[in-house]
Amino acid sequence: MTERRRTALVTGAGAGIGRAFARRLAADGHRVIAVARGADRLRSLMDELGPGHAYVAADLTIADGRRKTVDVLARERVHLLVNNAGTAVTGPFATVPLAATLSMTELNCDALVTLAHHFLARAEPGDALLNVSSTLAFAPKPDLAVYSATKAFVTSFSEALWYEHKDRGVHVMGLCPGMTATASQPHNGPDIPAGLVQTPEQVVTAALTALRRRSRPTVVSGWKNALFVTAARLLPRRVLLGMLAPARS
Repeated sequence: MTERRRTALVTGAGAGIGRAFARRLAADGHRVIAVARGADRLRSLMDELGPGHAYVAADLTIADGRRKTVDVLARERVHLLVNNAGTAVTGPFATVPLAATLSMTELNCDALVTLAHHFLARAEPGDALLNVSSTLAFAPKPDLAVYSATKAFVTSFSEALWYEHKDRGVHVMGLCPGMTATASQPHNGPDIPAGLVQTPEQVVTAALTALRRRSRPTVVSGWKNALFVTAARLLPRRVLLGMLAPARS
């Protein structure tokens, strides 16, 4: 039975949106291969999902971790790749250590491109690639300058891949969530309206609903986030940047 199930590989599956993807896909009948740095979190996820699933403890910010995950794509028949792993480094660009910034670009961009390339080279009609981006792809935020730029890259990259592969029956989609209630993302501060925060489960529901329809290359989760993206596209850039800039004491 395990071999006949469709297989989904999910990166960043130890927590947050990635873990929610793993749970939902397993509940929907997929065999899940979960990838994350922390083996303890992955083992607890396997306990939740039950038998038939697998995990790979790999740090995608380094070449060895990317190689370990590429090896899985080479030997397994993966029908859905969820490129979810990502991180953010906050602070004025010139004051953030360069090593931390480059590690972020390696994860958010290099790892995503590497896995997408190996997956799409072997993909068959009906398969799908889902790259997790952000609404900040459309609204660069001061103090998250490089993060915003990586997500603009992911969105542009996903849209171009959607066009390149649509005629062969392989769907590529960029997912753009907004503020999400995860441990790694501050979401309950006094200046953050609760109505703008989604749960990881809400993000995953929007993503998988859109994935089943296979109609659009870019999906923004939730109508409030979609409204934000529309406003970001219409506002003058200087006004938008001033609105998104953190208050300075």
